[in-house]
Amino acid sequence: MAADVALVIDGEGVIEDLSFGSDMLSNDEHRDWLGRPWIDTVTAESRPKVEQLLRDAAGDGPARGREVNHQGSGGQIVPVRYAALRVGGEGRVVAVGRDLTALADLQQQLIRAQQSMEREYARLRHAETRYRLLFQISSEAVLIADAMSQKVVDANPAATELTGAANVRMIGRDVLDVFNPDDRESVRQLLTEVRFAGRADGVRARLARSGAEMVVSASLFRQENTAHYLLRLTPLIATTAPPPMSRHRTSVQEVVEALPDSFVVTAPDRRILSANRAFLDLAQIATEQQVRGELLDRWVGRAGVDLNVLMANLREHGSIRSFGTVVRGEYGTMEDVEVSAVAARDGEEPCYGFVLRPIARALVAEAKSAEGLPRSVEQLTELVGRVPLREIVRDTTDIIERLCVEAALQMTGDNRASASQLLGLSRQSLYAKLRRYGLGDEHDEES
Repeated sequence: MAADVALVIDGEGVIEDLSFGSDMLSNDEHRDWLGRPWIDTVTAESRPKVEQLLRDAAGDGPARGREVNHQGSGGQIVPVRYAALRVGGEGRVVAVGRDLTALADLQQQLIRAQQSMEREYARLRHAETRYRLLFQISSEAVLIADAMSQKVVDANPAATELTGAANVRMIGRDVLDVFNPDDRESVRQLLTEVRFAGRADGVRARLARSGAEMVVSASLFRQENTAHYLLRLTPLIATTAPPPMSRHRTSVQEVVEALPDSFVVTAPDRRILSANRAFLDLAQIATEQQVRGELLDRWVGRAGVDLNVLMANLREHGSIRSFGTVVRGEYGTMEDVEVSAVAARDGEEPCYGFVLRPIARALVAEAKSAEGLPRSVEQLTELVGRVPLREIVRDTTDIIERLCVEAALQMTGDNRASASQLLGLSRQSLYAKLRRYGLGDEHDEES
């Protein structure tokens, strides 16, 4: 009744007596342990742990529990956590164990759930990328406005060019300001009808800046518990020919220069051809002339390792995204960044383009626990090259333990007593883990 399995072991490490309270272990196969060395009943990787348990029991120090694996029926592995202590003067040792099968199953379920969430997140990210691409390259002018305030929250390049607002801040303006004052009432009635009926016929309205007549159609959709209008502007008369390519090229250069994210173009030998102001700020350089002709390795990557891996993948696949590395400033600063890159091989002079986006410290802090542990498989893999493998493996165990405690608290409605029973822990052990991972108040144990 005291444990799932209890063993009495003589001074030679042979099992003299045993008792089972676990259904996984109380079969004839495991009852054959009697008279066999304890070390022969466990799997190969658990033998050093059994030897350590016997040494700890023979010593004067406190006994430490260890997890070992037994071979169950049908090839199933049964994990058991043992604590051993010496009794009597003949070297006998009593080993008391708890069956961790239920906890191991829970850990596997949590890992599968985490992997499923990671796959779902990747799917949503890809869907958002496709939406943004279609939204940006669409030749039809599209405006998105908040249904409550009627403020513009997004506009594609076709809309800003059509409305003549390319050099005017579009986001945050009232959507009715886009249209001629004489036509705003008809557009307002269109939005009201769409909001209450869900759909409405398009109306004609002239633009405020150019006076061009448009067919305005609208639809309503919800996103993050907020309703939005999607307005489509279709010219009644064909527009004039597009401006010369040189004008577009100049505009692209101006956009790249003003980008808040760092942008760098290099030759195939990694020497910088051009860089925008954001990169100069990140690298703590005053002018672009100071970085031209210099190797990108001077500022990007750790000891030349990261950039070698990035360039190898870039040459093989042609593009790469969300590659984690660092940027080293001229005055000793170091910033964590995500790199997206593309290889342009079809032009007269092949080159590589890099976009470096600093990783917000707030997001990094939110993604970690109170002790700074990573919270996902993706974050663990990002530690490779930064943290020794031994520490990554140790932190993985802590992650699983924390996830199990959080899951138990959620399943029991934050009932500490029930959660400790579900995890097979004493209440004192559960409180210790809550304090360790910052999951409970410091007065929980007293209450």
